[in-house]
Amino acid sequence: MRQAFSDTLIKLATHDDRVVLLTGDHGYALFDEFRQRLPGQYINAGIAEQNMVGMAAGLAKVGLRPIVYGLSAFIPVRVVEQIKIDIAHDNLPVILIGDGAGLVYSHLGTSHQSLEDIAVLRSLPNVRIYSPADRFEMRACMEQSFHSLQPTYIRMGKSDLGDVHTELCDVNFPIVLAEDATARHIVFYATGAMVQSALLVAKTIYPRAMVFSVPLIHPIRSSTIVAQCANASHVVTFEEHCISGGLGSTICEILSCAEPKRVLRIGSDHMFSKTCGTYNHLLAEHGLDVVSVIDKVKVFIG
Repeated sequence: MRQAFSDTLIKLATHDDRVVLLTGDHGYALFDEFRQRLPGQYINAGIAEQNMVGMAAGLAKVGLRPIVYGLSAFIPVRVVEQIKIDIAHDNLPVILIGDGAGLVYSHLGTSHQSLEDIAVLRSLPNVRIYSPADRFEMRACMEQSFHSLQPTYIRMGKSDLGDVHTELCDVNFPIVLAEDATARHIVFYATGAMVQSALLVAKTIYPRAMVFSVPLIHPIRSSTIVAQCANASHVVTFEEHCISGGLGSTICEILSCAEPKRVLRIGSDHMFSKTCGTYNHLLAEHGLDVVSVIDKVKVFIG
């Protein structure tokens, strides 16, 4: 996924010299090719993320197309005020990239883990939020963000989990990955790194579940969700994010205004990491490993 991000970034910047990449002293290897090919379109703003967002807003106001890269613990969490006032308020076409979302930077502790980035941005006007699951979704999210001409946040979680698609897809709507036309009583919505988990849960214990990947977290077209869940008796959401304010909350809010459904939100349960370890170790601590998820879904559906 990271390579797809880099390739798409270079493609956009090559075809449009208004594209400017800003980084907060991160992503050196990731941007080696970009810096070599397009040195005049690269700015390392240093460890000064608030200033970097202000720079991006200024560049956008004079007609450039800034893309701001940082760890998701810093972009957007550290700079919410600047995003709100400098970018969202004036509806500027700035693309924000938050890398290492969720528990990816496991060994670096709470300061570098990000389980609240979607929640802090969902309440801001004008900001679109994407959470791609693989390289195909990443490419589509990048291209759509560039052409949308409005503030966008792209959340990049665990990037080496493999593809869930075989070709480019429309990321405007939840994408069907598994469906049994004879039964639509169990519906799974998953985003980012947890799409693979949702597919595995469905394959292991509920092969007739409908599984959707949700690359566009906000805004989601409510009528689409209502229609997809019309015959559902159980709805499960999967995200490597706090259970509040993310995908699960979005689905619950939509369904509560239509025909209410039973919804299980699988995510981190309002906790900081208590121990240090590998990515898989932290997933287990937060109850997001496959074994824990299967147990939760079994209890919920029965």
